[in-house]
Amino acid sequence: MSTRRYLFKTLLASFFVASSFLQLAHAAEIRVITSGAFTEAYKQLIPLYEQASGHKVISAFGASVGKAPDSIPSRFERGEKFDVVILSEGGLEALMKEGKLMPGSRVDLARSQIGAAVRKGTPKPDISTVAALKQTLLNAKSIAYSASASGTYISSEMFAKLGVAEQMKDKAKRIFSERVGAVVARGDAELGFQQVSELIYFKELDFIGTLPDEVQQTIFFSGAQVQGSTEQEAAKHLLRFLSSAAVAPLVNATGLEAVGTPAKK
Repeated sequence: MSTRRYLFKTLLASFFVASSFLQLAHAAEIRVITSGAFTEAYKQLIPLYEQASGHKVISAFGASVGKAPDSIPSRFERGEKFDVVILSEGGLEALMKEGKLMPGSRVDLARSQIGAAVRKGTPKPDISTVAALKQTLLNAKSIAYSASASGTYISSEMFAKLGVAEQMKDKAKRIFSERVGAVVARGDAELGFQQVSELIYFKELDFIGTLPDEVQQTIFFSGAQVQGSTEQEAAKHLLRFLSSAAVAPLVNATGLEAVGTPAKK
């Protein structure tokens, strides 16, 4: 049985049937905006959710942070309407402080780590230790990192920790409005850093590993209900689904660690 079919049966049996209190009286339209690291899991889970629940999800995508026109903060500033937002914990808490999200509605969905990739067929540099990572950064001719949460960490903290901030100024580039993997795949950067879940699906890339523990950033990607939403119950329904143990195998397969992952026995 395929993973998809197994998950669909699991969802019906252990989530929707067992959690009958989550069934809503009407079919709702739920407007969601999600950031990059959770995107692959989201795209696989939403069709399952719609089929099992009868609700319709209208999806939008954007970076967790930053001033790019399609970033989540920018879209909120323009007054775009959503029922659910999914993004990195820092970005979510910023929106919460601004009063754009319902207090107490945060639901953690998955943990994410930063990895690196190169174009397929090119040499794979070593990033397995702090010393190796530093040397790889110094040797690289061009480096790409995201304009979202992972990139902010890389440019403002990791480069400094490694003592290479000055050397990175001319060859490390922040990427706006597209995935780092696309930039590396077409040869516009030799080495790319982004959340693992955003790199591993590029067939044109070789994934070379995650950052060493000493300089790794593990962050939560979380969802919350948007203040003023007219579909609060439906939004809560969807967030419970996305954080449930039933969907953890699929989330984990996309390069994340689902918060709902059952404990190992």
